[in-house]
Amino acid sequence: MQRIMLRRAIYAAVIAGLGGALAACGGGGGGSGTASTPAQSMAAMPITISDAPSDDWACVGVQVLSIALVPAGGGTPITVWSAPAQAPYVNLVQLDQLGELLGNVSVPPGTYSGAVLTIAANPGDVLLTVANNPESGFPVAGGTSIPADQIQIQGAQGGSGSRTVAVDVNFANDLTVTAGESNVALDVEFDLGHPAFIVAHTPPAAEGATVFAVNFNGPVRRRPVHDIAALLLRHTYGTVTAVSSAAITIDKDFPVYPASNPETEITSNIALTIGADSVNGTIVYDLDAGSRTVVNNFASASGLDSRFVRVAARYQTDGTLTAVRLWVSSDFSKVWLSPEGHVLNVDSTAATLTVTNEDGVPVRVAIDASTLFFFRTPANAVADATPIGEGTGFLGNLVRGFKVHVGSMNPLQVPMVASTIDIETAAFGGEISNANTMGFKYTSQFLAVNDNYALTLPYIASNADNGVYQSNGQTTQITGFKWWDFTFPTLVDFGNSAVSDFISATNGAVDLGGSLGNVVAWGVSGARWGDGIGGDGTSGWYLNDAVLVPTPLPLGTVTTALTGTSFAMQVLGGTLPVTVNLDTNTGSATLVYQVNRSDGMVTITPLNIAGDGLATLQAALTAGAIVKVWSVPQAPAPPASSGTLKAYVLAYYSGTMPNM
Repeated sequence: MQRIMLRRAIYAAVIAGLGGALAACGGGGGGSGTASTPAQSMAAMPITISDAPSDDWACVGVQVLSIALVPAGGGTPITVWSAPAQAPYVNLVQLDQLGELLGNVSVPPGTYSGAVLTIAANPGDVLLTVANNPESGFPVAGGTSIPADQIQIQGAQGGSGSRTVAVDVNFANDLTVTAGESNVALDVEFDLGHPAFIVAHTPPAAEGATVFAVNFNGPVRRRPVHDIAALLLRHTYGTVTAVSSAAITIDKDFPVYPASNPETEITSNIALTIGADSVNGTIVYDLDAGSRTVVNNFASASGLDSRFVRVAARYQTDGTLTAVRLWVSSDFSKVWLSPEGHVLNVDSTAATLTVTNEDGVPVRVAIDASTLFFFRTPANAVADATPIGEGTGFLGNLVRGFKVHVGSMNPLQVPMVASTIDIETAAFGGEISNANTMGFKYTSQFLAVNDNYALTLPYIASNADNGVYQSNGQTTQITGFKWWDFTFPTLVDFGNSAVSDFISATNGAVDLGGSLGNVVAWGVSGARWGDGIGGDGTSGWYLNDAVLVPTPLPLGTVTTALTGTSFAMQVLGGTLPVTVNLDTNTGSATLVYQVNRSDGMVTITPLNIAGDGLATLQAALTAGAIVKVWSVPQAPAPPASSGTLKAYVLAYYSGTMPNM
């Protein structure tokens, strides 16, 4: 089945699910953000926003207006962060497995069971730009900016010009904030890979244009941060306001979105104090002087004052920030101009890397003998500061889909020559095959065939630390490979049986017939640079985890009505009907959504089939009904000759039917 399926998983998000990281489709800041030490009756807490991305979008721009915490046991939500009067946009696509720091906010000590996000919901408050190379069959051409009147925000309330949507985020586990401590963080994740986040409805030509319904309720959740020192932060922009021997203080800046030429900044009143790495050294790139120095303190760096910086920083266990690398210039566009985004193409022969920039536009970057490659590892200060490779020969270790930030001593040069490549996430994905006790094979399927790869990758060592698992108030340290299903991120399989369970779960295939052929297991994985972590003494990428990603089938027609929990369907382009099984168990039930288009308006309504919603669905899924299914193939059980599809997400349509 030739479809782009790489929905990138957040490999650190074992408990809360897939995700990525915050803000910079332009940016905004909260008036309450500050790095100053709070009074003893308050606690300092970092707030970040993250996301799990989608291959279909170059920009999903939102305006977060405020974040409030909900006290456990009830009570009025407490607003801990507010945007400035001119709320900036946040491009969620740039936040793949990263956290943009909104600030270290002051929070009353206590226990919190959830959060409420207020998001701007007027026409034009959500920006959608299609990726340069979207999924096959995507209804709009690559690079298209969707007009505001074709974007419908679900759940919007309020009068014209002041419409908002309140998003309730229920925490799987309570968040406890203690006075005087600064090592607890709140990371709010937008899951762009969730099938119900952005739903396209394309009616027959006579019925009008494609409408994109944006649904925040469900795809937004908390990603627990169990170790603040392991929190991977996106590069932070700022204006230096003070310099001491130990640290610099900046007012956080956000790039304007859409990008201007030259790019300018929005300066917030979020103050951040960032220290020098006194042990490993902070690398300082002065883009005006064209110099590179390594410093253990800022005693001789008075020239930083009032200049713009871009900082690759990490948290210490005590909640303080340390600079790993620092770019500085008197011109904001210079520190901004190095592209940050997903790798679109790796050309080892030409020694070039193509990376998307802030607008999702491909930028070609040259690699030379002096280019240093870093793999961001904030939990390990030495590894975070040490390059894993150098020069053109290392380029072959990168593939399409990696998230990187390029550094250049001369960002105005064409083509730009990279002095550094910060690999922020190493993501692999595609069809899964040949799973065994040592590893498995990923075969990618991009529309641009030159970007495809087929790689067999090993698991991390069985004794390698790999995060924690939290359930019923108990925390368990995970070692070795782990995996989970996309829609059940809290059900993590780890330990002695994880590999054998994974092998069993990925050996299914279902034949749809026609040009589509077999549907096989798909997945996405986060990898770490091993240097022998797999036990064989060699450097390379080793898989931390795998997320079984439900394959999105084309639109289909029900051929056999839903009876009990099963129905049959035939998809567009397929010739064989296939059986689809639903799960109605509480906690693991198939996610079902009714998508209705009437009078040009699209609404998305969830249906609980673990309750009385099953009867509603049985009435709707009769022969001829149009459906879309996201599923994982299941191997046939004897004596059956063909497999079935286990549906994780099901959408059925009413009103104006989508174009088949």
